Amino acid sequence: MRLGINLGYWGAGMDSDNLAVAKEADRLGYDVCWAAEAYGSDAPTVLTWVAAQTERIDVGSAIMQIPARQPAMTAMTAATLDSLSGGRFRLGLGVSGPQVSEGWYGVTFDKPLSRTREYVDIVRKAMRRERLTHEGEHWTLPLPGGPGKPIKLTVHPQREHIPLYIAAIGPRNLEQTGEIADGALLIFPSAAHLEETALSPLRAGRAKAGKTMEGFDVCPTVPLAVGADVTALADTFRPYTALYVGGMGSRKQNFYNRLAGRMGYEKEAAEIQDKYLAGDKAGAAAAVPHELIDSTTLLGPVERIADGMRAYAEAGVTTLTLSPAGFTLEERLVALRAGVEALEHAGLA
Repeated sequence: MRLGINLGYWGAGMDSDNLAVAKEADRLGYDVCWAAEAYGSDAPTVLTWVAAQTERIDVGSAIMQIPARQPAMTAMTAATLDSLSGGRFRLGLGVSGPQVSEGWYGVTFDKPLSRTREYVDIVRKAMRRERLTHEGEHWTLPLPGGPGKPIKLTVHPQREHIPLYIAAIGPRNLEQTGEIADGALLIFPSAAHLEETALSPLRAGRAKAGKTMEGFDVCPTVPLAVGADVTALADTFRPYTALYVGGMGSRKQNFYNRLAGRMGYEKEAAEIQDKYLAGDKAGAAAAVPHELIDSTTLLGPVERIADGMRAYAEAGVTTLTLSPAGFTLEERLVALRAGVEALEHAGLA
């Protein structure tokens, strides 16, 4: 099992720390460094900055938002980043959520599966440097009746095939991801529930495409915190879990809330959401079960973290992306180094 890191969002006041984390991960042999975007920092700029100051580690978008860019622009960005980084770029895509898609980008959040499929088709065709034509429900290229004509990408990517990932949570999206992508970006993964919440639909999608899981990258993001007091460490993640389960999205469309329900926490997820949407964020955090946090993070001393890593590997994870937690840069670097130590202790290096 390989290790990655996720820097999250840029611009939160610890940008120099993030760069130091990325450089240390590069030195330690981490496989990939991901960066996120929502409605603040954009992923490509951050990844360019990181790639310019690292040597071996891949850089990946987790995610570049589909409503933010036309697919041909995404292909241009991917090809450019792959070329500038010496073949180290991974393209992670996702539809975001209705609040961001419609409130920030002005793009209707409808038919996310067919929109994603068409987007991936266009991006891949453009990155193969084919003359770009497409007739679909969401995009038509070139536009009919005008001066546009089929043209092809002028930039040559470093590699013939840039790995393409999709952020997926729901069963139908996971199945389509298995069918059309090279990897899946997962969040709030529980090793004990990974088969029914992710692997089974991914495997079904691979079978639909006539493929197995061989070579497909199952890539969840897991917060990691090192220390002796597991309960205290878990409590630091209560606001984070409450935000996603309770407040990320609307009452009708919260993918993380549904995921918690599929893991057996339907009643608790409803309570967290009720309190969060009523403005009681502290109450929502308090309502998060310890077991939910503990099963979706890596907490404790190195030996316990190693046990958790072994469980993820046995469940089918191929790249475990860590979010090293800490209030200072040194604490985050300690967690980063503990990740490598735990991987070796688990016999997975």
